Amino acid sequence: MLRLSGKVAFITGGGTGIGRACAVLFAKEGARVAVGGRRPQPLDETVREISKSGADAMAAACDVTERKSIETAIADVVERFGRLDVLVNNAGTAIVATVEETSDQDWDRILAVNLTGTFLASRAAIFALRKAGGGSIVNIGSILGIVARKQRAAYCAAKAGVTGLTKAMALDHAHENIRVNCICPSIVETELGMQSILKAADPEAERRMRTAGIPLGRMGQPEDVAQMAVYLASEESAWITGAAMPLDGGLTAY
Repeated sequence: MLRLSGKVAFITGGGTGIGRACAVLFAKEGARVAVGGRRPQPLDETVREISKSGADAMAAACDVTERKSIETAIADVVERFGRLDVLVNNAGTAIVATVEETSDQDWDRILAVNLTGTFLASRAAIFALRKAGGGSIVNIGSILGIVARKQRAAYCAAKAGVTGLTKAMALDHAHENIRVNCICPSIVETELGMQSILKAADPEAERRMRTAGIPLGRMGQPEDVAQMAVYLASEESAWITGAAMPLDGGLTAY
């Protein structure tokens, strides 16, 4: 029996990086998968990749910062697949800046995508999850929602909000068998994750320095996050809710 057999999952930010890795692995584990995001082309590429294996997938173009957009996307998923069992809130963005260096516009954007987007998508999904008899919300947070790093003021604030929102929703909906958990990765080798390294004066030196701080000696891969997301979406984690789980190669064990 596949770990997600019979389940329907909607993954925001599903066109690239961690979202795509989650979508592909969910499909391999038996789920029917919908991927959401603002750019149709990456979404369609993810759907084509999944479809090659014979699995069922769809693209649902949406903007997680717009209430009507995300509500429509989730309604489309339920209409296509008949139910919703799993929501993965993966859409995110980042900025490297102190409070002084962060403009009002950048602050609003970082919180809108990372925190408000998680709120809007979760709120839109609750009814469908309840109707399915329960389900799992998996938030892709960050280790910077637990600890901090220099020049990440807005991002730390947003991801700390995701951690708190995770715990609050877990308590509010446990009686409905809706579990809510948060994966907190350290740096993952995605386009977004590598932005700060590529913008450094010496990217290779920056990469070596960042890697040296990780006890397991390597940066994360999208598939590392996808494996934990599958676990939290599956019945294997049936007694886990309200958890913010570091996925950081041992970085925060210091």
